[in-house]
Amino acid sequence: MSISMYEASVPSFVKALHNLSNILAKSQAYAGAKKIDPAVLLSARLFPDMFPLVKQVQISTDHAKGAVARLAGVEIPKYEDTEHSFEQIHLRLTKTIAFVESFSAEQINGSEGREIALKVGGHELSFKGMPYLLGYALPNFYFHLVTAYNIVRHNGVEIGKRDYIGNL
Repeated sequence: MSISMYEASVPSFVKALHNLSNILAKSQAYAGAKKIDPAVLLSARLFPDMFPLVKQVQISTDHAKGAVARLAGVEIPKYEDTEHSFEQIHLRLTKTIAFVESFSAEQINGSEGREIALKVGGHELSFKGMPYLLGYALPNFYFHLVTAYNIVRHNGVEIGKRDYIGNL
């Protein structure tokens, strides 16, 4: 039995984004309970040269919406990256989940060989659909998602592996 491009993308992105939303809700509650300015958590980093929590979430959503749009051959919605609160981050996650869920299997399946071109850091990258999804989009998505998880965990939010993985 093989896995389709749709099955490898949309459900994975949606589940992980929901899990991230739950992690951020716990982070927001933690900040309130501990009387921590939410901006402190949203600007927290694991190391000085790494992006802060808010940027990790923005990049995660960018990879999810970008991947499904590129695989389906449609325009990627542009977000302004102006979130400065947990409420704004939750709205971004909700908007991204709705966008990713709006794709049908018919729109994504068959994209294994689709030409995917993108510009990253001034470099032109070119992929076929499957190597793009499996070797670029998903690894980048999960990297930034787990970094967001690690930032809030490092700052004392009581979350664990089950929060990251979600319900099985």
